[in-house]
Amino acid sequence: MTVYQLPENSKIVLTLVNNRRKDMIHFQKYSSLVGRIFISLIFLVAGLSKISGYDATQAYMQAMGVNEQLLILVIITEVLGAIAIIIGYKTRLAAFLLAGFSILAAILFHADFSDQMQSILFMKNIAISGGLLLIVSHGAGYLSVDNWLAKK
Repeated sequence: MTVYQLPENSKIVLTLVNNRRKDMIHFQKYSSLVGRIFISLIFLVAGLSKISGYDATQAYMQAMGVNEQLLILVIITEVLGAIAIIIGYKTRLAAFLLAGFSILAAILFHADFSDQMQSILFMKNIAISGGLLLIVSHGAGYLSVDNWLAKK
């Protein structure tokens, strides 16, 4: 049987690796919260701005061939979905619903690919849906109501 002696500096290397793991775990606790806030802000701001510009938003929806009576449902979806994701409550469900909402909005309002701006907005919605699907897959993370309820 061969016994290998570790070099003297190996303790330092192992300590650095363990510290990096601890740092990464600490980082992940906060990065999931910050990520949820960042991805939700667009929905929260959009929903609130639809309230202040209710008539103009109704007219825009009607011009795009969408029933303007759906506006109240859109506002509720954006505002409550964003708040749910931010606080981490029913996060997977809220993220799934907002991902579907984003894809639907991309198709209904931004599918004019001859207009470069609409193409960019279409891809933005698809990208946001991708981020939301990552939340569906991974959950809210450590700093969330979902995690707190799971521990009870």
